[in-house]
Amino acid sequence: MHDLVIRGGTIVDGSGEPRFVGDIAVDAGRITSVGNVTAPGRETIDAHGLIVTPGFVDIHTHYDGQATWDSEMAPSSWHGVTTVVMGNCGVGFAPAKPDKHQWLIGLMEGVEDIPGTALAEGLTWDWETFPEYLDALEKRPRTIDVATHVPHGAVRAYVMGERGARNEEPTADDIAQMAAIVAEGVKAGALGFSTSRTILHKSIDGELVPGTTAQKDELIAIGRAMGHVGHGVFEMASDLKREWDEFGWMAQMSRETGLPVTFAMLQSIAKELPWQEQMAETAKANAAGANIVAQIAIRGTGVVMAWRGTVHPFKFRPSWQAIDALPWAEQWAHLCDPAFKAKLLAEDNVWPESDVMPLLMAIALGWQLQYEMGETFDYEPTQAETLHAMATAAGQEPAHYAYDLLCRDDGTGFIYFPILNYADGNLDFVKGLLEREDTVISLSDGGAHCGTICDAASPTFLLQHWARDRARGTTSLENAIRRQCRDTARLYGLNDRGLIAPGYLADINIIDLDGLKLGKPWLAFDLPAGGKRLLQKADGYAWTIKNGSVTFRAGVMTGALPGGLIRGPQAVPAAAALAAE
Repeated sequence: MHDLVIRGGTIVDGSGEPRFVGDIAVDAGRITSVGNVTAPGRETIDAHGLIVTPGFVDIHTHYDGQATWDSEMAPSSWHGVTTVVMGNCGVGFAPAKPDKHQWLIGLMEGVEDIPGTALAEGLTWDWETFPEYLDALEKRPRTIDVATHVPHGAVRAYVMGERGARNEEPTADDIAQMAAIVAEGVKAGALGFSTSRTILHKSIDGELVPGTTAQKDELIAIGRAMGHVGHGVFEMASDLKREWDEFGWMAQMSRETGLPVTFAMLQSIAKELPWQEQMAETAKANAAGANIVAQIAIRGTGVVMAWRGTVHPFKFRPSWQAIDALPWAEQWAHLCDPAFKAKLLAEDNVWPESDVMPLLMAIALGWQLQYEMGETFDYEPTQAETLHAMATAAGQEPAHYAYDLLCRDDGTGFIYFPILNYADGNLDFVKGLLEREDTVISLSDGGAHCGTICDAASPTFLLQHWARDRARGTTSLENAIRRQCRDTARLYGLNDRGLIAPGYLADINIIDLDGLKLGKPWLAFDLPAGGKRLLQKADGYAWTIKNGSVTFRAGVMTGALPGGLIRGPQAVPAAAALAAE
């Protein structure tokens, strides 16, 4: 008798091969049989009419703090994700000297918009070194598995102190110490190293992330340290300035160490290289023996604007500034006052000093770039759906329309502003990227941008929009599943998951594809110290299974916590290796 049998589902196994109807047997947390299972199970799931997929592997998240206090790991766990990789973009909480705790919190708050008050209350800081941080992570069971990078910002500050925090040039001894710390972290179980090289990433005090201006000798030395250990992914977010020759040193490092280098590939005003050139440089480097993989987002990186969010179009007007620090009840009373509304709408914006002024102006005045978010919002909206177009159709000024929109449903209206990946007003360019082998689906930022972005739902969006609903052209369901299961897992050496085959982890989703539907986001105030975060659920996930245990049933957490910490690459299961021979 098997522990669990899933019967009659349409299996999309993660390989990219055509779907088929069959059964799956699970024993001791592993898949033991796929096809026609005759023996009964202690638990049986009837999956007729449903699709059965591997659990999703999300490689770009920021649960570094949340993973130390939370076991549910929402919102990613609500969207079929059974494995996350965190510690991206050069920010994290280890290594950490005691006098740098608050500084690291401010760095994470500034870069990833995670409330500092929540981090200050939630983090226990029962670690200093990176191996000790992994030990702390290992103590807590979860609905999902977690893995992490060693973050450049924390390493630089640990070795160089204020010099590192200020992005000063390191000495040869500094570089040697940083490389040793990264090697120590990778040996202890980190899956790689991450760094940030973009002006968009700043601490709460406006300082660039340590390592932003690091020279290639520092970066390559760290890559070599991982190479000597024998594994590790080098992850980077960069503005890709031509003078930095990022593809030159990335290719050199990858060829020399044999390790993959992966970077955030976006259609972005902050990047000097257009996306076409980014991909051309990737292909050129790989043709010469490198292993560079472009991390792609599958929808516009969209700021979700609301009165209680981090930003909204009226944030820079004097009347809003006057009530910005008030409790919500008092703010709402002002917003409902016709006299306050008239005064605010008559005001000009008062701009703060900023090196991203075009972005601030687009937030406050970009009515032709912003969209109304309703219950059935399409994340690939058209120009006819911009706030400017909607206001014109309603015979209103765009600012008046936006104010009233934000006030809907007791002040819980949302405006969507895709700041990246939507320069063309559509996602056509993404379709080709989904078919390329030098890209990987990423950039959900689960656990981060709590008051601005809610892209942890990207796995659901991939199935709902790209594999089912998109009027401008879809990708196959088989490709969609492969891209966010096998491909993401293999990049990080997690060869024990991402496929439905004998020997692999029993990380499984059972989904009503016809009924799959993203819900409307909402702002919750459920982080430690009442910190806020944008959340989004979805209908259609009938069962999510981690290591053979049902963790979510019809979208509701069961209480099972079979997930843990991943330490280092995971081998191809013996059963699968034998089958391949």
